[in-house]
Amino acid sequence: MSDVLLRPERDPAPMLARVRETLQQLDALWVFGYASLIWRPEFEATEQRTARVNGWHRSLRMRSRVNRGTPERPGLVFALLQGGACRGIVYRLHPGQHEEVLQRLWAREMVTGVYDPRFVLAHTPQGPVRALTFTLSRYSPQCHARLDDAQMLDILRHARGRFGTTLEYLVETARALRAHGVNDREIERLVRLAARHGLG
Repeated sequence: MSDVLLRPERDPAPMLARVRETLQQLDALWVFGYASLIWRPEFEATEQRTARVNGWHRSLRMRSRVNRGTPERPGLVFALLQGGACRGIVYRLHPGQHEEVLQRLWAREMVTGVYDPRFVLAHTPQGPVRALTFTLSRYSPQCHARLDDAQMLDILRHARGRFGTTLEYLVETARALRAHGVNDREIERLVRLAARHGLG
């Protein structure tokens, strides 16, 4: 079964309605976390597992003009972009909390409808599960072009939003992944790059 792409309207309400429809066909609601949902999930899960999702990779290329930057000096946050593979954590939610958690996720991730919510096949040590996650189109205006190290360092040095800096976000994600035994070589490279230049 291929990934289920949910309707890409920028209005988040129809996308949430589509998630509810798809959920009726599934035995459980799993959520795949690949960055801040690992170290700040904001919901309780009945089960969690390490997982690998093929066909998508974690990349620090999504512009953040509020949480980790400003309109004048945007920061960056991770997004799932097409291609490659990504290791993260899947969370199984209690059936009685599905609606509450979906509302929280939409308030957190989908305020502007920038993401494409999508059910993906997540491979876990106990077997595969279908999991809801939030992907970003390379054609989205919020998807930053590839950055060289000098551009990345400038953002890591200066970008700050209401939840802190892009650098703090990067370091927290690296720490959380390590704690779960996940080695993301590009994240570790960026952490080392920042440290070599006196950041972090």
